[in-house]
Amino acid sequence: MSDVSRAVNTRPCPINAAGNLGPVVTIVDVARTAGVSKSTVSRVLDERLPRSNSPTAERVRRVAAELGYVRNPLASGLRRTGTSTIGVVVPRLTDTVMAVLYEQLADAAAHRGLFALVATTQDEPDAEHVAVEKLLQRRVDGLVLSTARLGTPTRARVPYALALRTDGISAASVGDDRLGGYLATRHLLDLGHERIGLVSGPAYASSAQGRRDGYQQALTESGIPLDESLITGDSFSMESGETAARALLDRSDRPTAIFAVNDNTAIGVMATAHALGLHVPDDLSVVGYNDIPVVSKLPVPLTTVRVPFEHIARGALDLLAEHDTGEAPRTLVTTPTLIPRGTTTRRAR
Repeated sequence: MSDVSRAVNTRPCPINAAGNLGPVVTIVDVARTAGVSKSTVSRVLDERLPRSNSPTAERVRRVAAELGYVRNPLASGLRRTGTSTIGVVVPRLTDTVMAVLYEQLADAAAHRGLFALVATTQDEPDAEHVAVEKLLQRRVDGLVLSTARLGTPTRARVPYALALRTDGISAASVGDDRLGGYLATRHLLDLGHERIGLVSGPAYASSAQGRRDGYQQALTESGIPLDESLITGDSFSMESGETAARALLDRSDRPTAIFAVNDNTAIGVMATAHALGLHVPDDLSVVGYNDIPVVSKLPVPLTTVRVPFEHIARGALDLLAEHDTGEAPRTLVTTPTLIPRGTTTRRAR
C-alpha cells in the first residue's frame, strides 16, 4: 500500500463530494499527506489565484490528484465552478414559516452570488427523495433541508445542511427550541396560569420536541406535575390547531391557557375558541411560536416566540461552506425571544 493510500481518512461516509460511493477525501487529508497546512492546500488549489509552479504547489496538486480529492465549490463561494445554485427543500410553502425561511435563504444566497431553488415534499420521506433527485438533476451545488426527522440520518450526494429542524447527526442551523418552549410557558406561569394546554407538533420534528421539552421544564420548575391529557396535536397546520383546541376546550376542566408550538396552530386554537364563544385573552390566553408576519396584525395580536430566521438562514449557508473542512458536523443554535402581545393576560381569580 502506498503512502498516499494509507493517508486517506476512511471515516464512515457512504457518498463522497463527487457523488460516488467511498470515503470522503478532504482538504485535511491532502494537507496531511503533502506535509503542508490546510491554508497552503486551499491557496494552491484555488483557481482564482495565479498558478504557482513551486515544488510545494506541484506536490500538493499531485497528492490531491492521487487521493482523488474533489474540490467543493461551496467552500470557495462557487465563483469559478458549479452552477452557483443551491437547492432548498421544505415541507410546504403554504406554511408561512417555511415561506419565510425560504425567502431568508434566498436572500442570504443572493448576497453570496448564489441562486436558491426550492422544492416541497408535504413532509413525506418518499416525496423528499424525489425532490432531492430533481434538484440534483438541475445540478445544484448544495442543499439546505428543513425536512429532517429525528433518528433518521439525512443523505445527499452534494454538500448539505439542515435548517430549523435537525436529525441529531448532520450539520444544522436551528433555533433554541427548548428555550423558546420554556419562555412561552414561563410567561403563562408568571401570569398565574397553572392549567396550561400544549398543542404540539409531529413527534419526528426536533423543533416540536424541543418546544415540548421546554414546556415540561417550566412546569417542573414551578412544581406543577405534567398532565399528559393536556398535551395534544401532531401537525403544524391551522386545522390541527383547531382539532387540538376542540379536544382541550370541550373539557369541563379546560385549561386557562394554551401554548401552541407553531403560530399556524395558535391561529387554529383561537378560531376554535371563538367558535365556542370564548374570548381571548379573557377566557383563554394563547401563545404561539415563530412570529410569522400576520400574527401581529390579527384582531387580537398574538403573543408568540420570535425565531431569528435571518440568522438561521445565514448559519445554514455557513455550514454548507464548511462541508469540506474535514471537521465534524456542528449545530448552530440561535436564541429566540418572547414577544408579549394581546392574547395573554393574568388569570382571573
